Amino acid sequence: MPAGKRSGHGAPPLAVDLDDIRAARARIAGSIAPTPLDRSTVLSEMAGCEVWLKLENLQFTASFKERGALVKLESLDEAERKAGVVAASAGNHAQGVAFAAQRLGIPATIVMPRGTPFTKISRTETLGATIVLFGDSLADAAEHAEALRAERGLTLVHPYDDPLIIAGQGTIALEVLEASDTFDSLVVPIGGGGLISGIAVGAKSLKPDIEIVGVEAELYPSMHQALRGKAPEVGGQTIADGIAVKNPGTLTKPIVERLVDDILLVSEAAIEQAVQILIDIEKTVAEGAGAAALAGLFANKERFAGKRVCVIVSGGNIDSRILASILMRGLVRAGRLIRIRVEISDAPGALARVATLIGDCGGNIVEIYHQRLFQDVPVKLADLDVVLETRDRDHVDVILGALREAGFETRLLSSLATADDD
Repeated sequence: MPAGKRSGHGAPPLAVDLDDIRAARARIAGSIAPTPLDRSTVLSEMAGCEVWLKLENLQFTASFKERGALVKLESLDEAERKAGVVAASAGNHAQGVAFAAQRLGIPATIVMPRGTPFTKISRTETLGATIVLFGDSLADAAEHAEALRAERGLTLVHPYDDPLIIAGQGTIALEVLEASDTFDSLVVPIGGGGLISGIAVGAKSLKPDIEIVGVEAELYPSMHQALRGKAPEVGGQTIADGIAVKNPGTLTKPIVERLVDDILLVSEAAIEQAVQILIDIEKTVAEGAGAAALAGLFANKERFAGKRVCVIVSGGNIDSRILASILMRGLVRAGRLIRIRVEISDAPGALARVATLIGDCGGNIVEIYHQRLFQDVPVKLADLDVVLETRDRDHVDVILGALREAGFETRLLSSLATADDD
């Protein structure tokens, strides 16, 4: 008997079962194309297990969210469609609802916090939705969305706490296991729980022994805390804003509690590195939440050693400035972008000699700062702060050695800041 509403043993029924997920897939057939499921040779070697990526970041709106949104809107009767829908979101749910509403000719109102980035507002408007900016937080926006629902007779489209939304997200599990039923583990990001709930019901129904592992950001471990009876203690700046949820769903929590085998917590650094790994190695762009599952895998390699693992890359809507910063920081971590401080005599030719030494070693000077006017620099000396592109950490050592051997006192700075790392 499949896991879900008809699971027995005296347990209360869950909100969704396998039949619901199959019905959801029938509803969106022809509208939502199955996303690629690709094996990564390099990631498999790095992780010590067989890694497959389910690329939901390749959906039209670059997120899995359009699955559940389309299932929900397809279920509306004629009167509900004419009245329209409302949702509160500052990200992927907004675009998913707007996309589904545009396809079906349903008026959509999306309430966003006032601080929502312009790019997210414009993307959602492009999909035909009416944007209402309200409040300073998503909670404020959600409260206003509920007020609009009551006032105008709209249908509220919740981002995760709705059986139809959960069933729509669960169609991912059907695609994965129909492509291959030999996976040992599915690794899935957790925000409010809609994605992992749908996947858990679908996957456990088809393959009861498969392991479902959730991943939350350390700063927002709301589901992890809720399952342990703890009050939510969440907050802070996270690049995984798509899973930065303060309270899990009332429908999703029981599903996670019954069907999810484990929840892993990952640091901001781990998420950031996972974003970089995906773009460097797989040439695919993931947002922080979209890369969280891979971050969980790499932070817990021993747990998955030797297994066949499917990682859900849930979305790719990352701000271009954030992505640029992550990639540059990754170069710093890898020793491919460094900053050094070289002490030189304040005399003609000294700067040229340093530049020549660096060039002869194969380093590429990106920026150079010549400091000679401050009190802590002797009057006959000058400090050079040089930003360099290098091949790797070994190459850094070669450049530092050449400068020191030539008589230049040289320090490696830890980053593009001024702290000493040497």
